[in-house]
Amino acid sequence: MTTGVPTSTAPRRRSPARTFLPLAVAAWLILEIWLLTVVADAAGGLAVAALLAGGIVLGAVVIKRAGRRAFKNLSDTFQQAQQGQQPTPQQPGRGNGLTMLAGLLLMMPGLLSDVAGLFLLLPPVRAWIGRRAARSLERKMASAPAGSFGDAFQQARIHYPDGKVVQGEVIRDEDRPGRQDGPDTTYRPPLTP
Repeated sequence: MTTGVPTSTAPRRRSPARTFLPLAVAAWLILEIWLLTVVADAAGGLAVAALLAGGIVLGAVVIKRAGRRAFKNLSDTFQQAQQGQQPTPQQPGRGNGLTMLAGLLLMMPGLLSDVAGLFLLLPPVRAWIGRRAARSLERKMASAPAGSFGDAFQQARIHYPDGKVVQGEVIRDEDRPGRQDGPDTTYRPPLTP
């Protein structure tokens, strides 16, 4: 059955992110290990262990604090909704996601990830990254072609190949009045025009 939509048989071009991301992660790991060995040679192994343990403890504190703040914001939003008030929207960079990412970076073993986590704890840096991420996400969602994964968040319908939209509701057999045991043998015509 053909739908009239042309399909391409050319191989899909691999995105640069999928090509260079594994190389960047490998380079990051090698650089982290090299930096840890340099610090261990200069300050000793005990100093490196103390730095790593301090990063884990600080990261756990940051994540716990951001989690508490997120839970407080959620409970405040529910209270405002129950009182009939319009919940106040969060400003970009004021959320807890980037703070939790900073805590996760601090908990990762390595000095570069600790420095990145500490920079992400600075409010101006966090606000700038939050604004950039929000703009990028809005651009991606606006330019998503129809039928893509991004478009799926904007639609709540079932599309059939013939373009017909069927909206309905699921009725379970156990909820149906006059339910009889055994298979349903009533005739139902197909959904074609």
